[in-house]
Amino acid sequence: MTLRAAPSLDIVVPCYNEEEVLPETARQLTALLDNLLAAGNVTSAQVHFVDDGSRDRTWALIEELHQADPRLCGIKLSRNRGHQNALMAGLGASTAAVVVSIDADLQDDPAIIADMVDAYRGGAEIVLGVRSDRGTDSAFKRLTGQGFYRFLKGMGVEIVYDHADYRLMSRRALNALAQYTETNLFLRALIPQLGFSVATVPYRRAERFAGESKYPLSKMLAFALDGLTSFSTRPLRLITLLGFLVSTVSFALGLWALSVAVFTTQGVPGWASTVVPIYLICGVQLLCIGIIGEYVGKIYFETKRRPRFIIDQMLGDDEAVVQSAKMSAIHTMAD
Repeated sequence: MTLRAAPSLDIVVPCYNEEEVLPETARQLTALLDNLLAAGNVTSAQVHFVDDGSRDRTWALIEELHQADPRLCGIKLSRNRGHQNALMAGLGASTAAVVVSIDADLQDDPAIIADMVDAYRGGAEIVLGVRSDRGTDSAFKRLTGQGFYRFLKGMGVEIVYDHADYRLMSRRALNALAQYTETNLFLRALIPQLGFSVATVPYRRAERFAGESKYPLSKMLAFALDGLTSFSTRPLRLITLLGFLVSTVSFALGLWALSVAVFTTQGVPGWASTVVPIYLICGVQLLCIGIIGEYVGKIYFETKRRPRFIIDQMLGDDEAVVQSAKMSAIHTMAD
């Protein structure tokens, strides 16, 4: 098999209040870049730290890191826009042949980036980092994490089990991703929509190096809801099925209430036929309205066509990178 030529490499690292872990993340990634360059696996390499509206010293540290090593670049968003939008800002700013996205907390092993590059050179356009072991997670975190993937797959969302946002994408795949302009981003399910050849690289998930998790249970549930309503209409179909079942049950209750009233003297006149259907139907209606409301809310935000993010500052002299990031950040209605 003929290997592709060694590519240029960018690493995108979304950051939100990561001052505790950022120096160590930069140290490990810098060492990785040196090793890849020395081995001839890449022709050039940079790291793009994306500050997603942090309230601590994250941006100040990025500025210091850039001064010490120009390969460590920075993008500062004007406000917090969420992990997925920060990730898209970094992907849009990249001009390398391949781009790897990785979180700043070092739970995803940076060392396997070399394996990802090898898989790309072997022909893959997208290389997914897949967790082979969640031994460092708490029982609750492991249970909710596994439930997250099973729930989405059960609802018809195409998603790779135990893969988060640790992946390599070729320039071809990134160009295809740029054609998806929706506001409600869920990249874990959006990437499989691209097609292309996909490879996976397993790794063991480590403990967070420092700081606190940015994904508590409430955010995980919101993230799962975003993924579900952005990529599956199965809940709407379930509403139709539920309506049919409720109609059947209500009809059966009506027959029961009628039989009690006609053939016995035990029933309170009008109680069963009034109270039971009201409770049942009202509860189902509220549930259905809530589910439909989630989809209407998605339509509301999509039709506004607002920018995904606005870049406040960038560290680096490459004007092409700046223009690329701006074009990625601001998407308007189709001409």
